[in-house]
Amino acid sequence: MNKFTERTIKIILSIPAGKIMTYGQIARLAGNPRAARQVVRILHAISHIHHLPWHRVVNAKGEIAIKDDESRFIQVALLKKEGVEFDGNGRILMEKYLNEPDEIDFREKGS
Repeated sequence: MNKFTERTIKIILSIPAGKIMTYGQIARLAGNPRAARQVVRILHAISHIHHLPWHRVVNAKGEIAIKDDESRFIQVALLKKEGVEFDGNGRILMEKYLNEPDEIDFREKGS
């Protein structure tokens, strides 16, 4: 497994219940700010293997990015169960729920 994937997994696992992070935010913290789509692929491919809280990852607008209706419904339900609120347009209230960990938390030792 490459370093970016390892850091991405660590970051996603660190998202507390009731908080969210964006694909781009995770990519930046994992060391490649232009790799938001790679974060999507990692979530899709290995969420089940590493028991990642995939439902806590959304797009930069605070929207559920999943197109599949059933998966979208599940993500919304899981977030609401954790107390996350949505506005009238189906967007998460980012100022209230965005998890903003310190970048230093995810750097490799010696970096």
